[in-house]
Amino acid sequence: MANETAKIVRFHSVGGPEVLQLDELPLPKPGNGEVRLRVKAIGLNRAESMFRSGKYLQQPVFPAKLGYEAAGVVEAVGPKVDAHWLGKLASVVPSFSLNDYGTYGEVAIVPEYALVKYPKNLSPEQATSIWMAYMTAYGPLVAYEKVGKGDFVVITAASSSVGIAAIEIVKREGAVSIATTRTLKKKGELLALGADHVIATEEEDLVARVKEITGGKGVRVTFDPVGGKGVELLAQAATQGGIIYEYGMLAGEPTPFPLGLAIGKGLTIRGYMVGEIFGVPERRKKVEKYVLDNLQAGHFKPRIAKTFPLAQIVDAHRYLESNQQIGKVVVTVP
Repeated sequence: MANETAKIVRFHSVGGPEVLQLDELPLPKPGNGEVRLRVKAIGLNRAESMFRSGKYLQQPVFPAKLGYEAAGVVEAVGPKVDAHWLGKLASVVPSFSLNDYGTYGEVAIVPEYALVKYPKNLSPEQATSIWMAYMTAYGPLVAYEKVGKGDFVVITAASSSVGIAAIEIVKREGAVSIATTRTLKKKGELLALGADHVIATEEEDLVARVKEITGGKGVRVTFDPVGGKGVELLAQAATQGGIIYEYGMLAGEPTPFPLGLAIGKGLTIRGYMVGEIFGVPERRKKVEKYVLDNLQAGHFKPRIAKTFPLAQIVDAHRYLESNQQIGKVVVTVP
């Protein structure tokens, strides 16, 4: 019977988007502390494409599932799970290993601790575009650095969903955002999304523009998912005692440590993962309230770049890796 099976995205070897396949599997049952979510929408993340291609912080165990985020309806609960979740709208917070759970499919088994009820005024597509973006940006910008009036913040790869969330958070906190993107093509849209300044790094001199914008001071906080040789320029653009948060490895090349600049300016260059926020109950509670309150007030508006049906998951991953998008790539499930 059709309702005894479900289509789940899996891959059996690392590689490009084409390794993803839609497998028809027996309907999974939730175990202790788990629920089964009937998925309506899936938010894609670059971390997932890196996991799929074998370039992430952990290697996949085959057959591997994929996906940190989803939104849908809880249709079954396992032992030791509060039954009040049954029938509730929920989105999934990225708070587990991809070797343990995945959200790509018609249904997803996820731990109860990963669930958050989302406001009914959000569509499933919007609800799956919240947590990775806002949680990731919240850590360095609010929890750690408490950016505010008088602060300049560089946000690289600013057209990503995390970059846009960072722009909104910086604006909400009263600081000044300097968004970077490779070409001027996305400048107008980034300004419309709230960026105070935009620098096209392939067409403009990053360090000179930052000096001009900051009146020669440089930036206190830099939020960077790229890494690679560009970190040298980010260090040049930093102010005395500045801090650079590295939360990704999109450059795909080694990241040199700018020792001379670090010594001369007293710079901190710090690795960061969103797990630092969701893994600490007190921090997670604060970020959930912060994000939901700002969504409700209209300060935050998740931006969806493009949607694809589940059957086109390979095309969705190709688009994710094309760097054309401004905002979140979302997969919808019929």
